[in-house]
Amino acid sequence: MSYVIRLKKKYKEEVVSKLMEKYNYKSIMQVPKLTKIVVNQGVGIAVGDKKIIDTQVDEVTRITGQKALSTKSKKAISNFKLRENMPIGVMVTLRGDRMYEFLDRLISVALPQVRDFKGVNDKSFDGRGNYTLGIKEHIIFPEIDIDKINRISGMDITFVTTAQTDDEAHALLSEIGIPFKKK
Repeated sequence: MSYVIRLKKKYKEEVVSKLMEKYNYKSIMQVPKLTKIVVNQGVGIAVGDKKIIDTQVDEVTRITGQKALSTKSKKAISNFKLRENMPIGVMVTLRGDRMYEFLDRLISVALPQVRDFKGVNDKSFDGRGNYTLGIKEHIIFPEIDIDKINRISGMDITFVTTAQTDDEAHALLSEIGIPFKKK
């Protein structure tokens, strides 16, 4: 018996049929789907200490289950003591099975760890069917050992979908299980 990813199975069996019914799609291929999740972390204080980038790469790698890359600055800004090609961030792009596994851990384990959690904000859609979720503390993930970290940092998680409108993307993400705030 092979391992079946829970959210992938839920998407194929439940979400597609609900969205087909709601939006009257003529084909299954018209139903929006989640194509990738991008986890991005800006590390501006890494200008002073290069080792911070290495620890952040390690932490994001542990959180996502895929090797994270350090992002470099595109231009020099003297007021921030920033030179061109200096590492200033960490990012990872998740697709396929790793994407669904990360999303499952985010929904069922990490988001309930947030203090006073009442749901995620539904105002962060970009107009093209993509959604960005900002997290203030990366210690909500169980892969991070609180005793071993030097500083708490935030991250942005972007959900890229094939939806044409924000309404379709909202319906897709809420059917998958992202807990949006109740109106």
